[in-house]
Amino acid sequence: MSELLQSQAWKALQEHYQGVSSVHMRDLFAQDAERFEHFSQHFNDMLVDFSKNIITDETMSLLMQLAKDRDVPGWIERMFAGEKINNTENRAVLHTALRNRSNTPVLVDGEDVMPDVNRVLAQMREFT
Repeated sequence: MSELLQSQAWKALQEHYQGVSSVHMRDLFAQDAERFEHFSQHFNDMLVDFSKNIITDETMSLLMQLAKDRDVPGWIERMFAGEKINNTENRAVLHTALRNRSNTPVLVDGEDVMPDVNRVLAQMREFT
């Protein structure tokens, strides 16, 4: 974590925060009548709305730079590949397996974990 906090991208975000921390949400909407359209995205049937956060185009640019610098796309790829990216427990995170309704095999160390995931999900369904 200290590497993150020492990065230029993080420092730029901290500096930016100082400039926007006293901004009021009502002022941001008053300055941009299309703020909702500007800071929201649809992904299939899901709406992600950032407009009600104290952010600007610069905020988003700085956040994207931080994500790029921290290799978020690479970590996402490693997560989907079943690599052991949970460093605390030295295991794969398997978030994708829990939401894998297509039942496509999810391999960890060469073994499909979906039968175990489905078994536990069925137990949870029965319990609840």
